[in-house]
Amino acid sequence: MAEVLVLVDHVDGQVKKVTTELLTAARRIGEPAAVWVGEGAESGKATLAEFGAEKVYVAPAEVNDYVVAPKAELLTKLAQDKGAAAILVSATAENKEIAGRTAVKLGSGVLTDVVDVTAELVTEHSIFGGATVTHARVRTGVPIVAVRPNSVVPEAAAGAAAEEAVSVDISDAAKGAKVVERVVQEKGARPELTEAAIVVSGGRGVGSDDFTVVENLADSLGAAVGASRAVVDSGWYPNQFQVGQTGKTVSPNLYVALGISGAIQHRAGMQTSKNILAVNKDPEAPIFELADFGVVGDLHTVAPQLTEEINKRK
Repeated sequence: MAEVLVLVDHVDGQVKKVTTELLTAARRIGEPAAVWVGEGAESGKATLAEFGAEKVYVAPAEVNDYVVAPKAELLTKLAQDKGAAAILVSATAENKEIAGRTAVKLGSGVLTDVVDVTAELVTEHSIFGGATVTHARVRTGVPIVAVRPNSVVPEAAAGAAAEEAVSVDISDAAKGAKVVERVVQEKGARPELTEAAIVVSGGRGVGSDDFTVVENLADSLGAAVGASRAVVDSGWYPNQFQVGQTGKTVSPNLYVALGISGAIQHRAGMQTSKNILAVNKDPEAPIFELADFGVVGDLHTVAPQLTEEINKRK
């Protein structure tokens, strides 16, 4: 069975959820082989094994000293040496650039923002805010597929995760942009938006940049905070918390939408959530078409009551 290379997303040795999704998808196609760039491979091996990685290729530390080009050269070499059936990466801005560069080097096709992939390497894409579903397939070379986070349900399946050190001769051209400093972003007590089991998002109905009502409910639930595009465009909340077609895609067990109308752009980023609770003053708001539970009312009245009741039951 041919190998399917999976570029691992990790932070300080902790494997991100999207990698478990990629490994799940890779098992449909062939034998998953994780590609680890950076420190902490030993810490992440258990998770990789849990989700089916048969091999873990550990790249030399030098690859991580530069921006994207050396990673593309690494994936190109591995694909050629191992006869890979496909290469899977997460559809982040950096990884999509890596995918494009790798495709050029291999003379292959690249597919981005994929939401599903079959054993025959036919990919599914959700476009126009989820209004249309299309399918595509790479016709030449090793298919390179960038999968949108939170699109594939991760399923555990034990793998050997046999570690193998790999080397790559980084070209002078690939060393043109070097990382000279890394700054650790301060993290609060809340979980990361794309990794969270519960997300509480606020929309235009919040009414101002005072997001306390949203944050208090999120904290009572141990949830991440999200925001609609209207909120971000208004400067009420930082753009890294935007949920939607042009923001982040989330698929938590519970998604709480406070004062969000449910425009198609927003729905594209959260419609795969397992349970959706919506609070909106407008009974005709499109979000109610999607919601499992809906409350017609003022979020500034409903959310504090909900927060109080949850805190009582802790």
